Amino acid sequence: MRTEKEKMLAGELYNAGSPELQADNTAINRWMNKYNSSLANTNEERHALLKVAFAAVGENVVIRPPFFCDYGYNITVGNGVFLNYNCIILDVVAVHIGDGTQIGPGVQILTADHPRDPEQRKAGLESGKPIRIGRNVWIGGGALIMPGVTIGDDVIIGAGSVVTKDVPAGATVVGNPARVRG
Repeated sequence: MRTEKEKMLAGELYNAGSPELQADNTAINRWMNKYNSSLANTNEERHALLKVAFAAVGENVVIRPPFFCDYGYNITVGNGVFLNYNCIILDVVAVHIGDGTQIGPGVQILTADHPRDPEQRKAGLESGKPIRIGRNVWIGGGALIMPGVTIGDDVIIGAGSVVTKDVPAGATVVGNPARVRG
């Protein structure tokens, strides 16, 4: 029988209240407390903290606190990535952010999803769909990236946009739901 964590990482329905996942969440909460108190630290000191929590962190990565995530260990960021203040990554499954991507303040990257069936929701089940963000992407402040979305290289996401579908390389998308701007 698979653990709830194994189900979560596979993108299957799982119970986030399992003791193993609660322990992982407690650990990342302690890390976030430390990271979010590091605003006066150097970028190098914060970079060292990111390497403790994330799956992989490239060079010259800047993530301005406060920053929030579910587990941290499902997040991979490439070289030269920048996240402005108050970003949230719900990383119940993999989140990959490509080299040179710039993310505005208050952006939410949300892999977590919930069943449409009310009985499954009532039982506390949830799932996740991975998010992949390409290289040299610019995501404007307050945008929402929804579960399962892939964003191609050189994309611009307008501020406040809600991205519900994949975005092809080189496109500019705006609105709710986000649509390619001609």
